[in-house]
Amino acid sequence: MGKLFGTDGIRGVVNAGLDAALAYQVGLAAAQVLAREKHGKPLVTIGKDTRISSDLLEGALIAGLCSAGADVLHLGVIPTPGVAWITVDRGADAGIVISASHNPFEHNGIKIFDGRGFKLSDALEEEIEEIILGHVEVPLKTHGDLGQVIYADERERDDYIDHLASTVDADLSGLRILVDCANGASSATAARLFDRFPKLHTDIINADPDGVNINAGCGSTHLDSLCTMVKAGGYDLGLAFDGDADRCLACDELGADIDGDQIMAVCGRDLKNRGELPGDAVVATVMSNLGLHVFCRENGLQLLCTDVGDRNVLEKMEEQGYVLGGEQSGHMIFRRFATTGDGQLTALQLLNLLHKSGEKASQLTGHCRRYPQVLVNVPVADKEKKTAIMASERLKAAVAEREAALNGDGRILVRPSGTEALIRVMVEAREEHTAANCANELAELIKLL
Repeated sequence: MGKLFGTDGIRGVVNAGLDAALAYQVGLAAAQVLAREKHGKPLVTIGKDTRISSDLLEGALIAGLCSAGADVLHLGVIPTPGVAWITVDRGADAGIVISASHNPFEHNGIKIFDGRGFKLSDALEEEIEEIILGHVEVPLKTHGDLGQVIYADERERDDYIDHLASTVDADLSGLRILVDCANGASSATAARLFDRFPKLHTDIINADPDGVNINAGCGSTHLDSLCTMVKAGGYDLGLAFDGDADRCLACDELGADIDGDQIMAVCGRDLKNRGELPGDAVVATVMSNLGLHVFCRENGLQLLCTDVGDRNVLEKMEEQGYVLGGEQSGHMIFRRFATTGDGQLTALQLLNLLHKSGEKASQLTGHCRRYPQVLVNVPVADKEKKTAIMASERLKAAVAEREAALNGDGRILVRPSGTEALIRVMVEAREEHTAANCANELAELIKLL
């Protein structure tokens, strides 16, 4: 992990770590690196979510890109995976997304995709960092060498929506769904996407962004109200996206939430049954629930677990040619159709499977039982403190002692957050109180270190 780029781009509170000056420097540096890679004038797509600060950062990034000679295809408010897809579809050299995903509105971020729709390589991120942090002077273009901004029309967004709709082969008739857009980027696309299925009854909530209400008590990080409304309204399924719509979680007709592990489980089994799952393999992370491990064993699926982060999941998929991977949090990669997690794509795959199965959502996803899992986040001062805590022999001994006490009926994972100043303690066990006690004991120990 670099000094600017974390596991998911550059993140920070705007004007308290991430500001217009830094965004301008990122634009300058990215344009120079991309121009060298292309041996010519690069084209960069740029999209954003609905945060009040996204316009500010967008303007600074565009100024930097154009000053260093890159052309910009301006996409406006659009989901992160939409930027990745359009970057590939339009033959652009890179795509930039301004978003902090599921985080509160005061946060924002800058994520860069390469021309293939994948997150920018570590090597190129390091080059951009070296230019910025080393105060390397980037030559400014003049006259006709300046970059220009091309404002996309609705065709780009419609092409992306058409692509998503083309990934399912059913009309989804007879289903009633409630969709939570988190007042984020999917507010600009979800209604138009689900309108492609006129026999599907769709109601949409939290699609009125005002700059500060993104993820505020809604979306994939706050499922309670959606679950209540789905049950009360007699819907077959509830779907929830996060701020940039690269995640999707759901809730069934009984108002119970459905996590990413369960979505992966039923989609993986379906792909295997259709002979479309190479190696019969699903790629998940170390945070995946024990229930997913059990489901895969019982259904002849190979489960491969990586470190946390959809970048790690995708790398493993690309290495082995696998087509399905994701995270419990709702990042799901359907590699046949996308190069990154796409919440709306995930929603369609789940709806398609639900429609074909003839089952209720609770029956379909209930085949993947969830073991009680407790996650405790412990705030820490900074990266150095995180590193010191993770190296503590006292912590390692405490984890080993408690794992032995679980006697194979649970597991413990202690890891530093890649995007926040937190140490995450996750414990699974047969009984929730056992998991909670263990997680809280370890959290208290970490506070003392």
